[in-house]
Amino acid sequence: MLKEVQQVQENADLLHDEQTVEAALDKMATEINSKLADAEPLVLCVMNGGIVTAGKLLTRLTIPLTVDAINASRYRNQTFGSGIEWILKPRAILQDRTILIIDDILDEGITLAAIYDYCIEQGARAVYSAVLIDKKIGRDKPIQADFVGLETENRYLFGYGMDYKGYCRNAAGIYACKE
Repeated sequence: MLKEVQQVQENADLLHDEQTVEAALDKMATEINSKLADAEPLVLCVMNGGIVTAGKLLTRLTIPLTVDAINASRYRNQTFGSGIEWILKPRAILQDRTILIIDDILDEGITLAAIYDYCIEQGARAVYSAVLIDKKIGRDKPIQADFVGLETENRYLFGYGMDYKGYCRNAAGIYACKE
């Protein structure tokens, strides 16, 4: 597996370098700080992909907030998605809270829509979402993110939380696998 991962990394196209991604995170944080200034949101980090985006955003957010995690997976370390598997639900009470879901990527929107619906079912007052990447897939998605860092073409991505078969989440840039 490591040989495959190394080959993917060596042949990947850099779409957004670290400086560009960090500037996008700054912009997202400014927008979130403004929009949710008085909301005292509960931030839900979508595991595992959202951990880098959430970590980077949290240190930029100046508003009062609390943090929890949620894990609804479609990929399970594969390069294709399937049905939603609920791995972790938040321990915090969502009733009457403003929720900010933070994830790495808005791909087809199925996972984010499921998490959004879960928050509403739990009685959340308002639900917002922030994604580092909004992938342009050429068709409508069931949900749109409220805060978006960058847009990319429809390719398989890794870096800044996004993975290739469980690896490469820690790449300091947004990379696309060769076709």
